[in-house]
Formats: sequence, structure tokens, C-alpha cells
Amino acid sequence: MKRNSLTYQTYVKILERELVCAMGCTEPIALAYCSAKARSVLGELPERVKVEASGNIIKNVKSVVVPNTGGRRGIPVATAIGILGGDANAKLQVISRVPATAKDRLGFYLDRTPIEVYPLESDCLLDMIVTVYTDESYAKVRIANEHTNIVLIEKDGEVLFEKSVHDVEGLEDVPDYELLTVEDIYDFATTCNLKDVYAVLDRQIDCNMAISEEGLHGDYGANIGKLLLMNGDDIRTRAKAAAAAGSDARMNGCELPVVICSGSGNQGMTTSLPVIEYALSLGVDKDTLYRALLISNLVTLHCKNGIGRLSAYCGVVSAGAGAGAAIAFLYGGDVKDLSHTIVNALAISSGIVCDGAKSSCAAKIATAVEAGIFGYEMYKNGQQFFAGDGLVLKGVENSIDNFARLGRVGMRETDVEIIRMMTEAS
Repeated sequence: MKRNSLTYQTYVKILERELVCAMGCTEPIALAYCSAKARSVLGELPERVKVEASGNIIKNVKSVVVPNTGGRRGIPVATAIGILGGDANAKLQVISRVPATAKDRLGFYLDRTPIEVYPLESDCLLDMIVTVYTDESYAKVRIANEHTNIVLIEKDGEVLFEKSVHDVEGLEDVPDYELLTVEDIYDFATTCNLKDVYAVLDRQIDCNMAISEEGLHGDYGANIGKLLLMNGDDIRTRAKAAAAAGSDARMNGCELPVVICSGSGNQGMTTSLPVIEYALSLGVDKDTLYRALLISNLVTLHCKNGIGRLSAYCGVVSAGAGAGAAIAFLYGGDVKDLSHTIVNALAISSGIVCDGAKSSCAAKIATAVEAGIFGYEMYKNGQQFFAGDGLVLKGVENSIDNFARLGRVGMRETDVEIIRMMTEAS
């Protein structure tokens, strides 16, 4: 692929936009960012807070530990730590440098400050409004569609900033994700000037390996990564354990950053850590690892693009397919091998639902990685799923579109019911 072509430049921009650092699960972190921004606009510590959140935000904040809060969970906690110790300029690392004084005050502030939470009826699955009050003033901030996409800032009746909820951040610079195809991803990955992507991929390798190691050595959640390694130390098991361990740590309050993919740390780890493990086991050079990571990240984004950031369709299904495609590449696979691996993997694991961020995400990650690996092994051994086998259609792009439709349209009511069940249970 020519370096100056539109597709080439678009793919580089997509990677730069997507592979960014986040500390903590991205939904509570987005809420902390929204709260920190609202407090900054207000100019003083609020005495009362109102949080309005879409169902998918409620679902994904409910059960996950918020970093730097002493193991606490939930919407009031994410809101309060953003207000007390958040850096409104740090976006998805908003609570990465919380002062000790803010941590010490958190419990007192939560006890003394009313933080009211209301469901937000919205066409946007990712939507939140934080309004902070003193006796004489208020400030309101709204984020919609993307985790740091502020669409409204208001203070004391005056709108300071506003744009359509359908406009994502960096409006004029948003790359065209519709240019993603498996054939072009393979072309880009195999011909890319790696100097154009070293920075984002090195950051992904370093950050995600570090939190995976922490998950394997610490005590986090259900310790899925550790449990997997109790059953053996072969490469297949290590690949699943590495990604699961990163999720173990991240879902349970680890304060190390993760490089995300498609707005999700779990997807970022699923699409990278198994590929790194296979590259190490096969002894490939660093450039080959980089090219494999280009495949895994871009395939993940391609599969997820038609679904959206949040849905009832577990995002690591797409990331597991991306990892499987990259593993096929590490074994010498061409675009045909990658295509069949992706289709096989999606056909296996696309029924996994998203019931919020929490410890069991690590087990779902292990399942999605297994589907990716098995999808490649099927095709390598002359087996595949054909058009008409369930949702599989002829051609990888048609199949990706079909599974995306399942997540975006077919599981819409499933999402509503999941959120209803989770809120009733609380």
C-alpha cells in the first residue's frame, strides 16, 4: 500500500486515535472525567451532584472497582473521585494522579454530599450528564457517543459550549472507518513503514504487558489468568492467561494504565497480549510482531465499527477474532487465512453478552481468545464454516457486516433487558 494513499493515512490516523492510554475501566473513567470537568467549570467544591446516565453507562459502572478509591465501586464513587481529585485535562487518565488528600477525603465526601443518580433516556448508548451545585451556582457537562466527547458545557443558565451529540471529538479529523477491509488491513500491515506506528504499538506492548504481569502476580477478582495457568503452560494457555490476567487486574482496581482499542481496555488487552505471547513463543523479530499487532488492532476495530462502542454484544468477541487473525499471520498466513480465521471465530463466540464491566470479563476474554485460536486451527486443518451456517455469509466482509448487525440491531432489546435485570438486582 502506498504511504501517501488515502487508505494508508486513514489507517495511521485510526491507530493514533484509538490506541490511547486509559487508567481504569473506560465507563467509570469517562464519568470521572465528566465530573472533573463539571467541578472545574463550577470553580469550587460542589455541595450536591446530579448524575444522569444511559443504561449502558449504568451497566458498565455498577460492578467495576474504580482505581484510587480504596476498592470502592459504583457511579457515586466514580463521580466523587473525579470531583475531588480528577485532572480535567487528562481525559481517560483523569484519576491517574489523585492526590493523597483527595483519597483521604473520599469517604467523608461521599457520606456528606448527596449524589443523585437518574436513568437518562437517550438515543445514544453512551451518554451522561453531570450537574454540580452549590447554594448559588451550578455547572453542567454532558458527554455522548465517545468516552471523552463533551457536547455541552453550561453554567448558571449560560451555554458555554455546545455541539450535536452526533459529532464526535476532533470533528474535522475523524478518520473514515468505512475504509477498513480485511484485504486492505493485510496490505497495510505487510507494507507499512513501521516508523509511522512505532510509538502507538510500543506503548501498547509496554502498558498491556505490565498490567498482565501484575494480574498474574497479584490477587485480583477471580484470578482467571492464574487459574488458566494451573492447567498447563503451553502457548495456547499462556495466550489466554495473559489477556485474562490483565482484565483481572483492571476490573478490580489496578492503578496501571492500559492501551485501549475501540474505547475498551479489555478489547485493547485481548487484541494485543495473546499476539505478543505467540510472537515470543515463535521467536519472530520485533518488526513481525508490530505487523501482527497492526492486523489484530485493525481487524478488531473493523469488526466492532458496525456495532458501536457499547451494546449487549461483548466487545472482546471482535478482539478475539482480531487476535486470531494476527496469530494466523504469525504462522505465515495470508489474507485468505486471516479471512477464514475471522469468520470461524465470529461464528463460534458471537453469542457472548455484555452484562457490564466486572471480574467475569476476564473469563469471557479467555473464551474469545480461544475462539480466535481455534478459528485459525480449523482453517489450517481444512475445516471452516460456510455461507448459510447460521449468520455466516459468503465473503468475510459480508459476514462481518452480519455479525455487526446482530450486535447493533438484533441485541438491542437484549441490552434493555440486561440493564433492567441488573438495576432490579441492585
